[in-house]
Amino acid sequence: MTAEQIVLLGGLWLDGSAWTGVAAELENSGHPPVPVTLPGQGDGNRSARLADQQTAVLAAVDAGRGRSVVVGHSAACTLAWMAADARTGRVAKVVLIGGFPSDDGQPYADFFEITDGVMPFPGWDPFEGADAADLDEQARRAFEAAAIPVPVGVARGVVRLTDERRFDIPVVVVCPEFTPEQAREWIATGDVPELARAKHVDLVDIDSGHWPMVTRPVELARILAAAARG
Repeated sequence: MTAEQIVLLGGLWLDGSAWTGVAAELENSGHPPVPVTLPGQGDGNRSARLADQQTAVLAAVDAGRGRSVVVGHSAACTLAWMAADARTGRVAKVVLIGGFPSDDGQPYADFFEITDGVMPFPGWDPFEGADAADLDEQARRAFEAAAIPVPVGVARGVVRLTDERRFDIPVVVVCPEFTPEQAREWIATGDVPELARAKHVDLVDIDSGHWPMVTRPVELARILAAAARG
């Protein structure tokens, strides 16, 4: 099942530039990369809401000539899944990197403290271990400098899923800081209800921490191009 374009959605604190290395590798894949700078994460809109981000993603999907592979990283795995739910006929495949979709009615990304209406990057303590093991000090400083506080209207927005045809859309789970075996167990035991109901789920390993677009852009681009080829 081929797709015309690859829509790229970064997780919390990231704008579209997070995909620069991956997009450069994908340019010659035959499936143009479309990095999306989400409202509230790079456009200066501190009042953005989750619905605004979904609207931006759907606009990117709708602008494609054909169907899209929608790629979500971390928290944006849920955003990618919401796009599939809203555009079952336009999304050929969903790729989830380092995360899983939240359920209908759950908060989008209420993970860290809100300060002055935004969720700032909380520092590295929550990510010590496998998440950030492949980020050296220079990479960490660069990440911190570029990190964009996420508006509360995004972080605490409520996920809405309405079309059960989403479960027919193939899913690829890219496993960075966890293994495919762990992911398979989480899905099988009901920890990821949305993927437990998905009919086509493939698991792909990548030897990286939580941000492979930063530390393994070439390898990640190859995985995404293979997903787009079907």
